Amino acid sequence: MRAHFLGKDPESIEGESPTLFATDRTDRTTYIAQGWKVTDPQALADIGPVPDHETLIEIPEEVLKYYARRYAEQEGEH
Repeated sequence: MRAHFLGKDPESIEGESPTLFATDRTDRTTYIAQGWKVTDPQALADIGPVPDHETLIEIPEEVLKYYARRYAEQEGEH
């Protein structure tokens, strides 16, 4: 599986940016998000148990716009 850079939070420091990547998986469409580890006790309580093989990250809305842009481009190709 390869990861292709889509974009990063324009307000973040270089090397510490929440970032979104698209994968080239052939069995389903997936994305990899790099973000801040969620450690806030209230947020963790609201979400509940997280399986050991998963983690929670927080990313800015600006980063999600890269997904929306890619989705719109793909829909335009059909």
